[in-house]
Amino acid sequence: MRDIVLLAFIGTILLMGFKRPFLWVLLYIYVDIVSPQLIGWGLIRSLHLSLVTFIAAFAGYVVLDSKEGSRFTLRQAIIVALLAWCGYTTLGAVFQEFAWQKWDWVWKGMFFAAFLPLALRTRLRLEAAVLVFVLSIGANAINGGMKTVFGGGGYGALTMLVDMDSGLYEGSIMSTAAIATIPLILFLARRGTIFPPSWMVWSFAAALIFACLLIPIGTNARTGLVCIAVLGVLMLRQVRHRFLFAGLAGVAMIASLPFLPAEYVERMETITGFRSDESASTRIEVWKWTYHYALANPAGGGFDAYRGNSFTYDLPEITGEGNNRQITYSEVTDEGRAYHSSYFEVLGEQGWLGLFLWLALQGLGLWQMERIRWREKAYRSDRDVFMHDLATALQHAQIIFLVGALFVGIAFQPFVFILIAMQCAVWSQWKLARKGFKPSPVAEKIGVSQEPLVS
Repeated sequence: MRDIVLLAFIGTILLMGFKRPFLWVLLYIYVDIVSPQLIGWGLIRSLHLSLVTFIAAFAGYVVLDSKEGSRFTLRQAIIVALLAWCGYTTLGAVFQEFAWQKWDWVWKGMFFAAFLPLALRTRLRLEAAVLVFVLSIGANAINGGMKTVFGGGGYGALTMLVDMDSGLYEGSIMSTAAIATIPLILFLARRGTIFPPSWMVWSFAAALIFACLLIPIGTNARTGLVCIAVLGVLMLRQVRHRFLFAGLAGVAMIASLPFLPAEYVERMETITGFRSDESASTRIEVWKWTYHYALANPAGGGFDAYRGNSFTYDLPEITGEGNNRQITYSEVTDEGRAYHSSYFEVLGEQGWLGLFLWLALQGLGLWQMERIRWREKAYRSDRDVFMHDLATALQHAQIIFLVGALFVGIAFQPFVFILIAMQCAVWSQWKLARKGFKPSPVAEKIGVSQEPLVS
């Protein structure tokens, strides 16, 4: 039954796409994030849904869709350059089998990110992409949040829509994605036109935000707690009464402590005592190894180069309390440990050039969104509130991702590049609007074309 429902839904959207090809773009976003082919049990598992919807989205734009209003931005060029460089390093990767396995999904995510802004030519299309992105992340968050409430959580134990420990279904990655999605949920609740603001929209948004906040608790992911703290700081930029917000947030945090699982509290306490935590100590040693590896191999080792690491270090163990504390050291040997940091992931796999391109891609996005925020400030009579709030939401989502990426290897995750693509579309549309372009009435209704203002 599950397979029938999923296939019926996907098949319906594919058929509708012949009249509205942009629907295929939205369908690929859904398939790429939710992975419905992994949710089913039978026929759907044998279908290459990701590839089919990827081809449909691209071919639909090239063959059936209007190109008027599409613009290719600098950041899209950087994505293409990074993609080409990743292809080059994959050809010479140290671990060829594993490198090509990762390349198989990385290139699709990056290629789609370079293409997506071309299809997001109108505000309606842009809002639709944000909405599908939020609901796709939300499908997993709601499932994981409900299981957390009913006691199904634990580090590496929370099973969401799919019982696997990779991609968005890995605890730390999902925690980062869920918290990064919250600014976009708030944007849709405030400025959405597909589902205009109402008590029903705000009720659903509040419930979805609560589910997203439950994911770090259900997964016991320390990265998620750090992301929540960053979200709280970023919210101070938006709220009118900052001290009241900070006070209420503090009260809510204290009030929630008695309801938190003991296992979660114990794991969060290891953030301050990271030196005696083997997981954290191992990460530091991996980062050291990666840095020295990049010095010896400036072009990197290709995808999954971490499999070649090996190191021995002394792990401190603290026993006793107060003046009776004793510190002993035990020798630990590890090998083939993952990077646990997006920055070192890129450095180890793509070398210094790859890291430069990746950081340029991120830094330029922060700057572009901040420039839109500055130009569309509240005191300007001709401000564009929609663009201001969307740029703010995308910037905050990116900042949360960049902080979470310090501790999780998610540099090439597709959801990250979809966020970047939406930023590119916002920048392109905003620049066009400031030059005197606006969508035609038909384009605003169904997202077909874009015409200049006639003076």
